[in-house]
Amino acid sequence: MEVTLWEMLEARERRAARQQTLLRDFGRTMICFTMNIAGPVKDSPQIRRGYELGKRLLFGQLAAAGMAVLHWEETQEKTGNEAMFLVDGSPLAVKAVTVGIEDQGATGRLFDMDVLGPDGRKVDRQELGLSGRKCLICGGPAQACARSRTHTVSELQEKTGRILTEALNALDSADAARLAVQALLYEVATTPKPGLVDRENSGSHRDMDFFTFQASAAGLYPYFARCVEIGREGMPAGETFRHLRLPGKLAEGEMLRATGGVNTHKGAIFSLGILCGALGRLEREKWGDPDAVLAECAAMTQGLVRRDYEGLTPETAKTAGQRLYLQYGVTGVRGQAEGGFPAVRNVGLPKLEAALAAGNSVNEAGCAALLAMLGSTVDTNMIHRGGFEGQHQAAEEVRKLLESEPFPGYDTLKALDARFIRENLSPGGTADLLAMVYLLHFLKEEAHE
Repeated sequence: MEVTLWEMLEARERRAARQQTLLRDFGRTMICFTMNIAGPVKDSPQIRRGYELGKRLLFGQLAAAGMAVLHWEETQEKTGNEAMFLVDGSPLAVKAVTVGIEDQGATGRLFDMDVLGPDGRKVDRQELGLSGRKCLICGGPAQACARSRTHTVSELQEKTGRILTEALNALDSADAARLAVQALLYEVATTPKPGLVDRENSGSHRDMDFFTFQASAAGLYPYFARCVEIGREGMPAGETFRHLRLPGKLAEGEMLRATGGVNTHKGAIFSLGILCGALGRLEREKWGDPDAVLAECAAMTQGLVRRDYEGLTPETAKTAGQRLYLQYGVTGVRGQAEGGFPAVRNVGLPKLEAALAAGNSVNEAGCAALLAMLGSTVDTNMIHRGGFEGQHQAAEEVRKLLESEPFPGYDTLKALDARFIRENLSPGGTADLLAMVYLLHFLKEEAHE
């Protein structure tokens, strides 16, 4: 929505009056943060996200500098987004923080962070020995370009749009990759997990431990970021999934390099890669909606089981998954993906959230979510190690356990862990689903911050 000059002048007067009131009430250094946006449109979803990025950077840098924010407030109207912060710090020290943000790159040039002393005096960059701000387009003195109108409004708007698009896409990729790695680290740290690697033992595994999983998870960060980037390329849903497959194979190589040849996260590379691709396809405001995210996963993988298993015969079946499909009709993780990961959406995530709401720790909630999914899905890893009957018996035992103890305690879990280890059982597929549960939970939490 376009604004008039009169509306902008009124907004400036209101801002100045509010500044004086806050300075009088708090008697502290103030930061007034607005966006440098050329033209009559001062607010849009993209501009607002850029403003949120600036606010995020400002909070982070003030915290890093040990400067407490005593009060802050914001206004978001068609005349633009603005925020005022009252900070416990000297005006020059606060100014050093803000110019560090403003000068951090092209995105920083869109941030206007004025600093006022308790007496209302504006602190200039020159007081820190710095030159004036640079032009968004040519890099020359911004004041000179503005005064001579060197660049047209349309040029400035086009440049602003490019800067925001690149910055926000990079932020989204980094945030998704960070949370995906965090989900993998939470999964392996959840203890005790029956038959699985955790903080106490290596479960039913002899070739990996807690540290192997940490090394593997750290090495997958670039892959998850790349999956989000592919999702942002605007391809049809099925094409997005197909374009994820080569990066997935490359990620498997990185996993094996990080672990010395041990397969720690092959299933997670598949599942979390799809989820990150789905995030790339969605607007950021939908990331906190698990139904929207998992529906996008389903759209991306529609027809996957048919395509991968079409024409399969006992003679051509090479993998354990292919043989299980022919023998029992088990579709495994492919079926989960094509269905939008129903075990995660309908079982794991609700169980995790119910456990947390009941006062359990994240660790306890993760254990409960793992068992809930193990009792309601067919884990091909369990079949591979214990046969179809062994998997069925274990799932039935877990279901009965949860009926009597909805959120199993440590002793119960340790006893189940001992049995799984004794019988060489390991629900690795369910562990991958637990990582997805954690990631969706993190996304919901960040959306509500």
